[in-house]
Amino acid sequence: MIVDSRQGSLIVTVELNWAGNLRYQASTVVSPTSIDELQVVVAGAAQVRALGSRHSFNDIADSRDVLISLQSLDSDIVIDEETSTVTVSGATKYGILAEELTRRGFALHNLASLPHISIAGAIATGTHGSGDRNGNLATAVTALELVTGTGDIVTVSRADTPDFAGFVVGLGALGVITRVTLEIQPTFDVRQDVFENLPWSQVLAHFDAVTSAAYSVSLFTDWSGATVDQAWLKSRRTDAAKPFEPRETFFGGSPATAGRHPLPGISAENCTEQRGVWGPWHDRLAHFRLAFTPSSGAELQSEYLVPREHAVAAIEAVRALSRVITPLLLVSEVRTMAADDLWLSPNQGRDGIGLHFTWKPEQEAVEQVLPLIEAALAPFMARPHWGKLFQLRRAEIAPLNARFDDFQELAERMDPTHTFRNDFLDRTVFGL
Repeated sequence: MIVDSRQGSLIVTVELNWAGNLRYQASTVVSPTSIDELQVVVAGAAQVRALGSRHSFNDIADSRDVLISLQSLDSDIVIDEETSTVTVSGATKYGILAEELTRRGFALHNLASLPHISIAGAIATGTHGSGDRNGNLATAVTALELVTGTGDIVTVSRADTPDFAGFVVGLGALGVITRVTLEIQPTFDVRQDVFENLPWSQVLAHFDAVTSAAYSVSLFTDWSGATVDQAWLKSRRTDAAKPFEPRETFFGGSPATAGRHPLPGISAENCTEQRGVWGPWHDRLAHFRLAFTPSSGAELQSEYLVPREHAVAAIEAVRALSRVITPLLLVSEVRTMAADDLWLSPNQGRDGIGLHFTWKPEQEAVEQVLPLIEAALAPFMARPHWGKLFQLRRAEIAPLNARFDDFQELAERMDPTHTFRNDFLDRTVFGL
């Protein structure tokens, strides 16, 4: 790590993403120590991208010129109790924010599996947790502060910006997000119960009842066999005076007798507390604990979001591909999420389910299977998770979202010099 004497910014060598499957074109990252320095760096760059926690599996964050990390900026967590919001640096990890909110008596509505991801990166890609009535993480955003390609600071809000819904899941195409304002609520407790070996026949026959059985429900499978390996139920305490009635079975599945990791044979030590023990929301809604550094990332990930009404048919279509999927798979997760109005959100305008694939680190083989999955899910209008591996291009993605052209117009207006364009955006959004 060195200091750039021209701007006082830290220069950090970064070559690989979290998973190690992507080598960035830009081998160094400029890490400004102030917003003023950030403005200078952006204004002076031919092309620039903001780099979050590097937990994207494709080149969405890569740059042909300059990469910027905001991790040297203070989180500066500011809670406004009157408006029930918190404002924080975009580079702050969700787990850090969650711990501070809990300490102050507040909570977010949901968390992703990993609390180690950055806030700005997660919302920009439509990253989500789970729950029939829970929107993705970006749905909590009420305001954003961005540095544009000219180095100017722009603030947009849901209350005052007519096209605000186009800014939130912005893929980094509109500017560098420096500050984010999120809705918060009073803190709450959650318990996590795990059930094993649920017959697929029961899950598919009662899919709505399965996913609505708790505040958040995750199903883990390798797509082979007649059963779902695990169901993780995260139940929110709604009435402290009313006793919680534990389940003795769950749609044919039996309670796990010990803590479980989603992957067979892996210790549950770094997973959040299970076995029905009540605890704070931030230590249950995520699957993994902030105190444990995630693995080195020897895995790949893909995910497709399908309208809720096609859930069962889409699941059956994936199960039919088990012969080619299962040998490459570490685990899959099925989750649900509520509709939203964010233009490039995978759940824009529709309730949905996420079909997530955690792959073995065999990228060439995985890339050969992805077109088969995408073809099988095409009849169900499957949208890709922007931060994962997928083969779809603009021609296939654009017809799936009614606001796609509106986003292109917004990006052209906000970034007429294409300062924030990169190869990923060219092939998936702008079609160049």
